[in-house]
Amino acid sequence: MKRIFKTIGITAAILFAIYLFSFTLSFGNGHPATGLSFSELYAKEDLGLDWKTAYQSIVDDLNPQNLLLMAYWQYLEPQRGVYNFSDLDWELNLAQQKGASVILAVGQRVPRWPECHIPGWAAKLSQGNYNQALLSYLTQVINHYKSYSAIKAWQVENEPYLGMFGDCPPFDQNLFNEELALVKKLDPTRPVMTTDSGELGLWFTPASQVNIFGTTLYRVVSAPTIGVFHYFFIPPAFYALKAALVKEFTGVSKVFISELQAEPWSINGAPLAYESMNAQTSDFSTTTLRDNFQFAERTGLSPIYFWGSEWWYWRKVHGDSSFWNVGKQLLSR
Repeated sequence: MKRIFKTIGITAAILFAIYLFSFTLSFGNGHPATGLSFSELYAKEDLGLDWKTAYQSIVDDLNPQNLLLMAYWQYLEPQRGVYNFSDLDWELNLAQQKGASVILAVGQRVPRWPECHIPGWAAKLSQGNYNQALLSYLTQVINHYKSYSAIKAWQVENEPYLGMFGDCPPFDQNLFNEELALVKKLDPTRPVMTTDSGELGLWFTPASQVNIFGTTLYRVVSAPTIGVFHYFFIPPAFYALKAALVKEFTGVSKVFISELQAEPWSINGAPLAYESMNAQTSDFSTTTLRDNFQFAERTGLSPIYFWGSEWWYWRKVHGDSSFWNVGKQLLSR
């Protein structure tokens, strides 16, 4: 019996040593491509910014080479069958003028809280009519934007399998399959992608359905029930290993970081603009931003899209340019 316990102890010690050693590993060459996301909705409705001025400043001054932009259903089809593409046209035209590569996120669930962005009229439809309305909307969006050379990929839904997060209808696998098939049919020349949570998702199911795959990467989160929570126990190897396995067993051509935490997670669930300047940075400093990027570099995944440039701009216009300056430096590396 003593020998058995000794063997178990030695095995556990070896496994723990391997786990600790994994924190020292780096899988990248230190020069990943970079980019950032921009959300008209977040800039305007949560941060109270002049969103066009914010976007113009981000594109001109930060000069991202890669952009993740969002097609919000409630903005583009405010009434059934009545479309307004003017604002998103303006975003894409500016990106195209600057020579940036764009991923356009489409569907009912695209980035930023409450995750699903459904027009009021659509929310009142029966399930069958709702599904048809969503597919009709996707058809209009893809056909309208597939002539834009700046668009390099379509993101269909955002973290669709993360049902525990967001104010969304129950996940419908058949509907998601129809969305993917429709986008691939409407534009067979561009890759189709989707995303999953880096810390909570297994990746295999969503990655198996697309050409390229994006993961989130968060280090510090918070929630009313748990408070501030640090993912201190996850090494860069965790993401590198999952990416290698997903590429091997699903055939997806690329795995990258579509959402790197570059802003704090709101403590009370309210928009950051409702918190004091000091409270915003109590658990997220410019050092945290640098550390997050260095951590992401060590995963070997590329490109890396920063999540939070709108907040950097908000801080800047409220007297603190430190995050803006650090972000600009990291984007230019």
